[in-house]
Amino acid sequence: MFIPVTSSIVSMRAIVQRRGAGGNCSRRDNLARIGYTCGMRRRLQAAVRSIPPGHVARLALVLFILWAVRPTPVMVVLDPPQQVATSNPIVGVHTRLTDEVEEWKIQRTLRMVREMGSPWVVEYFPWPYIEPVEGEFDWEHSDAVVRHAENHGLTVIARLGWVPAWARPPARQQETTLTTLDADRYDDFAAFVAAFAARYRGRVNHVIIWNEPNLSFEWGYRPVDPQGYVDLLRVIYPRAHHANPDVIVLAGALAPTVEPEGSAAGLNDLVYLERMYQAGAAPYFDGLAAHAYGLISPPTASPAPDVINFRRVELLREVMVAHGDGHKAVYVTEAGWNDHPRWVNGVRPAQRVEYTIGAYEWARQRWPWCACVAMWAFRYPASTYSYHDYYAFVTTDFEPLVIYLEVQAYTQKPPADTSR
Repeated sequence: MFIPVTSSIVSMRAIVQRRGAGGNCSRRDNLARIGYTCGMRRRLQAAVRSIPPGHVARLALVLFILWAVRPTPVMVVLDPPQQVATSNPIVGVHTRLTDEVEEWKIQRTLRMVREMGSPWVVEYFPWPYIEPVEGEFDWEHSDAVVRHAENHGLTVIARLGWVPAWARPPARQQETTLTTLDADRYDDFAAFVAAFAARYRGRVNHVIIWNEPNLSFEWGYRPVDPQGYVDLLRVIYPRAHHANPDVIVLAGALAPTVEPEGSAAGLNDLVYLERMYQAGAAPYFDGLAAHAYGLISPPTASPAPDVINFRRVELLREVMVAHGDGHKAVYVTEAGWNDHPRWVNGVRPAQRVEYTIGAYEWARQRWPWCACVAMWAFRYPASTYSYHDYYAFVTTDFEPLVIYLEVQAYTQKPPADTSR
């Protein structure tokens, strides 16, 4: 997610990455689906051995009681196969199922996406969650997401990224974060992408390679490197297509920013894309993922190189066309407005509704090169207790917000006639 600030950028996501930066035993790296941390079993065994013998029976009794009163697991049965009814086939949302551990909540989230009239979902499939140990894959959570999305007729765009601890330099050698991927590990990441593409061949045919590489904190808190990112694409592209000939490899997912050359925070997305082409990126991606946050501007506001708004995507498109890539589609994989009453970049709730629907409609009518517009973020598994919550369409308890109901009403109406 793009967070619009200057070179003093500090984000909730960056803080999380720093907390998970401590080398080979990072909580976020080895989380897996049910929340075990690296070495948890060993620490638990050591703790049990340290219990005085006289207390073991008491502990066993307590554990038995807790087991006896545990909640009954929710049995999840697939809904009947569905298709999305919508008047605008490019409507999309970015779901946040990465940390949703209960399958019934995954199912309900995707059901509500379909019922809102959104055919597209963007979802994150972190490498550390799926391959926490080199060569050992845990597909349980991602299988559930794909299974329920497919059952509800949704097209999934899979965002792939982050780095497990085993694929990062040792902590004693250097401090790293979840976004630290050294060039000597590009092959490892490519192997993961290929494994993902092969497993979901015919079911998930869109993959985003990395996220916002033009921001420093998304590039391991190092200077951004368009050449390095293109080198990553060059390694991944043939292996992904070998695993799934129909896969659409999406590059970029660039953050809209006006950061100048040499900024510690990142690099202007327009400049970054130009540098990608200069580095020879064109043969190594099939479409461009872009982020298009409107901030406080309406979706109709004109684009300019020094302005961040929804239509800034049109300037990225101009760079693509200038390099002979006009035949490739653009996928807006993050966008939206925030209606927090006290955030400097927030708008009023009524404006958010107007701007969101206006953006969907603008893209439908005027961007024939745009495959989808996915708004951030459909629902958070748990509240962030910050302005981030005000991007949501649905509460953590599955209560539809006004924005959800209005978009649902929009997608169920006949499309506006643009011929007059």
